[in-house]
Amino acid sequence: MRFPHPLTLLVGCVLVAALASHVLPPGEYDRRDDAATGRRVVVSGTYHAVAPRPVTAFQALVAIPRGMGDAAAVIFFVFLIGGAFTVVDETGALRQGVDWLVRRFGHAERLVIPVAALAFALGGVLDNMKEEIIALVPVMLLLARRLGVQPVIAVAMSLGAAAVGAAFSPINPFQVGIAQQLAQLPLLSGSLFRLAFLTAALAVWIWGTLRYAARGRTLPRNGDGPGADARSLDGRRTAVLALVLGAFVVLVAGVRRGWGFNEMAALFFTMGVAAGLVGGLGVAGTADALVAGFRSMAYAGLLIGFARAIFVTLEQGRIVDTLVHGLFAPVAHLPLGLAAVGMMVVHTLVHVPVPSPTGHAVLTLPILVPLSDLLGLSRQVTVLAYQYGGGLCELFTPTNGALMAILAAAQVRYEDWLRFALPLLLALLALGAAAIGLGVALGLQ
Repeated sequence: MRFPHPLTLLVGCVLVAALASHVLPPGEYDRRDDAATGRRVVVSGTYHAVAPRPVTAFQALVAIPRGMGDAAAVIFFVFLIGGAFTVVDETGALRQGVDWLVRRFGHAERLVIPVAALAFALGGVLDNMKEEIIALVPVMLLLARRLGVQPVIAVAMSLGAAAVGAAFSPINPFQVGIAQQLAQLPLLSGSLFRLAFLTAALAVWIWGTLRYAARGRTLPRNGDGPGADARSLDGRRTAVLALVLGAFVVLVAGVRRGWGFNEMAALFFTMGVAAGLVGGLGVAGTADALVAGFRSMAYAGLLIGFARAIFVTLEQGRIVDTLVHGLFAPVAHLPLGLAAVGMMVVHTLVHVPVPSPTGHAVLTLPILVPLSDLLGLSRQVTVLAYQYGGGLCELFTPTNGALMAILAAAQVRYEDWLRFALPLLLALLALGAAAIGLGVALGLQ
């Protein structure tokens, strides 16, 4: 099976969304400002029909530049972080660091792959790392070549591990944090339960990654050409790597203080300039490397904007709430255990048209929390269903702009990624269903 080009796939999804606006009955929930989260959330039980607003083919195409405008902060963040890491790469620090890592561990992917995956998983657990990974793809590809494994393993070690970490995280502020606020649960409640299943989920993902890597080995490449990467890690480039590490420490602290994409972009731009000067590129060399990085991120930025256009089209057609209402209404008629698992499955479907974890939460949780109370279902289990269903969907949905951009940067075809990820995704969904079933049995609060 061969999927179309990513841009073709995303434009097709936009047109399908426009067609759906002609077929599905439009409807909306009322919304209110929520003091706990500082966001507008839906009001349960207020779904009502509204006047139709079908999207024409031309309006669907206009949704593409509108989607780019809506995603502008993310796109420019990708440009600036891409430029910054291109500067770091031009200093030779990344290649020397990867060479040192491989020499240190004797080309043993059984050690390097889990360590790299756990590092990215930590990013997912702490702050839902996603778009930040795009600029790190060249580093991961370099590591994959040194280990003699396929490029898909570079994506698995980075985005895949981060997505699994985010989905099962006990502390991710953009998923479990905001969901618990919406469900009026104490923050970090149920953390030990989540931590146990996070450990199991990462074990499944890393095992699958190692197994796939062993089946598809290539010849290791010990160098991509002459230059700094052929030498041992020296003091200047060690200082550059220290700057990179320091930037990520500041990033975590900044996210905890409420930073958005603009603040993160400014941080990495500063890091890139400092790395260029410390690494010996000079002012002109640093500027040239930044421009080269911007150029290399253009395609990734386009994919993010095109993916956002799908939601813009559905919203313009006034059918986003219709989809949510239609998908969750049947859950109320299921037995308690099946209703909880059914919520997880439906969250996976909802996350396709609403790929933002925060947007997904504020749209669905205010509807599901009262429903779960009526069913006698724990609110903590309702949050678990949202976490596992929506979070794991990030591993495969084409509306996830970061996924499509990372696959494009790694030159991994979408169908090749699905061939790798789908078996593990099914295993993780089964693990999530088991966690939800156990939560129902234990009366998790």
